[in-house]
Amino acid sequence: MDASYRFGIEEEYFLADAITRGTPRRTVKAFHAAIRTRVPSAERELLQSQVEVASPPATDFAEARGELADLRAGLAKVAREHGILVLASGTHPVARWSRQAHTEAERYEGLMRDLQLLGRRNVVCGMHVHVEVPRPEARVDMMNRLLPFMPTLLALSTSSPFWQGRATGLAGYRLSVFGEMPRTGLPDLFDDEADYLRYVEVMTRAGAIADASFLWWTLRPSVKYPTLELRVADACTRLDDTIAIAALYRCLVCLVDRRPELNRGLTGASRAIAAENLWRAQRDGVRASLIDEVSGNVVPFAAHLDGVLALVAEVADTLGCAAELAAASTIVAEGTSADRQTTVFAKARNQGLGERDALGLVVDWIAETTSPVQG
Repeated sequence: MDASYRFGIEEEYFLADAITRGTPRRTVKAFHAAIRTRVPSAERELLQSQVEVASPPATDFAEARGELADLRAGLAKVAREHGILVLASGTHPVARWSRQAHTEAERYEGLMRDLQLLGRRNVVCGMHVHVEVPRPEARVDMMNRLLPFMPTLLALSTSSPFWQGRATGLAGYRLSVFGEMPRTGLPDLFDDEADYLRYVEVMTRAGAIADASFLWWTLRPSVKYPTLELRVADACTRLDDTIAIAALYRCLVCLVDRRPELNRGLTGASRAIAAENLWRAQRDGVRASLIDEVSGNVVPFAAHLDGVLALVAEVADTLGCAAELAAASTIVAEGTSADRQTTVFAKARNQGLGERDALGLVVDWIAETTSPVQG
């Protein structure tokens, strides 16, 4: 395997009724039937009100961006014909979990039997990034050493400030919903690959999981591919944000692979500090202040990101994604999707609109930004 660090991006989207702005009911099955032939690479997700797409393995971000833009546009076009909007966001601003129907498929039926109410409440969408690792046996060690960067990547992606028709006060509420499920959050610090494999073997033998794909951590070794899969990010409303975060993650994977001393010897305290920073990123997004473990100081996110970007600058040049990486700073300057959503909502409320109508405008903004076809 070469060291090109090929990557692939998966995006999950919500479906919304174009009139009510809630999740569609009567038209959703017809929509899914239509995309089977017109957007065949799109796949069903756990809930009928969701759909997922993935870019093929690539080394060029312009290529990946074009693939995802086409997929977003194709889905939006089919959706519009069925009175549906496509939303790229971590939570659906007005959807009610009690009204969701799950997809009728063997895997999802099994999940619902296992998770019960937690599965029904899991009305969230994420963005996942796979990066191919030259030495797959090194992925567990790399996963350990990437933990301190999980808050950075979450903060940049936050797009879930609303839940069940209410403002949460958090930029990334999705992680709270997803965290109700077992085997989520930051992975534990495993001693080595053998320690991780022993854990998976015991869990499968005991019947707790069918395989390692049922480990839903913020970061994990892929079962199907020789990759490390990022799972911490909210689904990004703006495609440019998706690409910037994927570029940063790819650079970080390359960095820890090439610098085995980086973040070596993390402890339980290190993981606990990463968990605290993850909470801060979830609450405040790019307005957060993160704890620096080495100095013990609290650092504004903008300054923290500058340090991370400086750390990966040389790698970004090598991988040819410096321009995409630079867009991470633009997210800080302009705000995340969560910032934009709360601004739209506040403006509508200040103009005298009720909460439901204001949230309807938020849904419209998400749809229009997800793909201009819907505008």
